[in-house]
Amino acid sequence: MLFKIDSRIFQKFPGLVVGAVIVKGANNSGEIPEIQAGLREQESRIKSEFQLPTLSQHPKIDAWRKAYSAFGGKPKENRSSVENLYRMVLQGVQLRHISKLVDIYNFISLKHMLPAGGEDLDKAKGDILLTFAGANEAPVLLLGEKEPRPPHEGEVIYMDGISTICRRWNWREADRTKLTEETKNCILVIEGLPPITKEEIENATRELSELVQKFCGGNIAYLLLDENKQEIES
Repeated sequence: MLFKIDSRIFQKFPGLVVGAVIVKGANNSGEIPEIQAGLREQESRIKSEFQLPTLSQHPKIDAWRKAYSAFGGKPKENRSSVENLYRMVLQGVQLRHISKLVDIYNFISLKHMLPAGGEDLDKAKGDILLTFAGANEAPVLLLGEKEPRPPHEGEVIYMDGISTICRRWNWREADRTKLTEETKNCILVIEGLPPITKEEIENATRELSELVQKFCGGNIAYLLLDENKQEIES
């Protein structure tokens, strides 16, 4: 499997850094009390440090709003995954347990205020590409939706050899490649736009890989992608 970022993405969004964690042979069943406690701690911290009316003004959130606007998205309707998580917390929602891998990357997302997500490599087909949607992309069923819809031309998407696997960069993932308790092999990503530094992405990616190794086992490798290294092979 090749994970590649289209060079046009770096041209439009200079300074982008993506941390990728390749996981093989993980045990994703069950729940992790330590991570659940960590999620509760992060929720409490967020509610003490942030307010909903001014959340969008934070530089780490504003960067994604500007990116969404740049590819034709509507930041008030289609929020980045990290803004969505923070808004849920500030609205009093307690993040529910989904699976060990998802709980871990949600914890990292809250802690570092960075978008994080993952795809099941056994459900994906061929290579994975972060690119711009073309004019005739196949319809895709997103998590929580009832009918498949195609992405809009020009929006940033993750796609495999079949279709889109995440729309509007990190807004919503496809149902087809979602992580479940049966997931054993996957790719997890953490994304950063300026003012986020490469060092911050590396620290968050390393922590993510260490938590997955500790609680899920398997063979874990992590790498960073930027304009100087636009693809990796697992």
